[in-house]
Amino acid sequence: MDERTRRVAITGLGVVASSGTGIDAFWPGLLATPPPGERRIVDFDPADWYDNPKEARRTDRFAQFAFAAASQALAQSGDPGGDPTRRGVWVGTGVGGLITIEDQILVRHEKGDRRVSPFLVPMMMPNAAAAGISMKYGWQGPCETTTTACAAGTHSIGNGARLIRSGRCDAVIAGSAEAAMTPTGVAGFTNMTAISSSGVSRPFDRDRDGFVMAEGGAVLVLEDWATAEQRGATILAEVLGSASTADAHHITAPSPGGSGAVTCMEIALADAGIDAVDVVHINAHGTSTPLNDAAEADAIAKVFGAPGPPVTSIKGVTGHSLGAAGALEAVSVVLSMVHRVIPPTAGYAQPDPELPAIDVVREPREWEPGPTLSNSFGFGGHNGCVVFGPAG
Repeated sequence: MDERTRRVAITGLGVVASSGTGIDAFWPGLLATPPPGERRIVDFDPADWYDNPKEARRTDRFAQFAFAAASQALAQSGDPGGDPTRRGVWVGTGVGGLITIEDQILVRHEKGDRRVSPFLVPMMMPNAAAAGISMKYGWQGPCETTTTACAAGTHSIGNGARLIRSGRCDAVIAGSAEAAMTPTGVAGFTNMTAISSSGVSRPFDRDRDGFVMAEGGAVLVLEDWATAEQRGATILAEVLGSASTADAHHITAPSPGGSGAVTCMEIALADAGIDAVDVVHINAHGTSTPLNDAAEADAIAKVFGAPGPPVTSIKGVTGHSLGAAGALEAVSVVLSMVHRVIPPTAGYAQPDPELPAIDVVREPREWEPGPTLSNSFGFGGHNGCVVFGPAG
């Protein structure tokens, strides 16, 4: 079957973030002034999302986020129904169960081998979120996990969409989750000077000095367009295409001039069947680190020209949730289409004269939704891009 014969509809959204859990809280959070400092989710109670409290205790926090987001997304979408072997799950993460790993290392050090939890392995493994969701809902198709650092969420959505376009699946739960804000995790990012010393995320700003660390998770329900229409589902947006490339340059630094990102964006546009001039909005990776933002701005200017289409990084509000970032940003793109407003880049105040003069959105901007490119670039040189289109 020709991949282009099947369109990919988005029929459900779920999100857990410091700026709001659930789309009704997340959207206004994106338009609000963020607090300074790290973005921990302080009001999340896993018991709200599990029938059995024991099951919640035996699940790492990153997987709890994914479970909560999947529950929300399926509640909005409604049951896609159909053959369970044609319903898949693709939930990524950058790190996986770091909280469990760190806790149990301390237990072993302080109390000995016999006190290490027998649930250590199933709690820490990166595929725990995807596996748990498939078991909870009985989705028996492909169940996989992409672990490509900060590109994991975008790659997972692109991979899930391909399962539908190719005819392998009729519905896919796709997204990512992360909870890596352990003492050691924070210390590691701090000591590599990736985290902002000022506690403020300033994507593309002249004074940016690193990212603000965050946690969270987000999930989209993807469906074959025709099947979604037949069952009367509300279609929120469409996945038009995606791409994945590697810089093959450095374990943490992007390739000079954003060459890998340029290739990824160009392939994603070709996969979507559109040209650069058709793109009307870019959701940037925009971490607020000096090298990443410079490479991405260069890449955007090379593909789209300067100023090019409006550019937003929601990390000014959400912080950088590592492997969860791409999925959070996918939800934000769909909501911006639904509400017909592009969210601002919080923290952006002073243009960097060393960067191309791209159009960074400073205030909420009304727009006519159209093809939107969402970028994610991860340590290891992993590049991911997804192109979204409005419903209809």
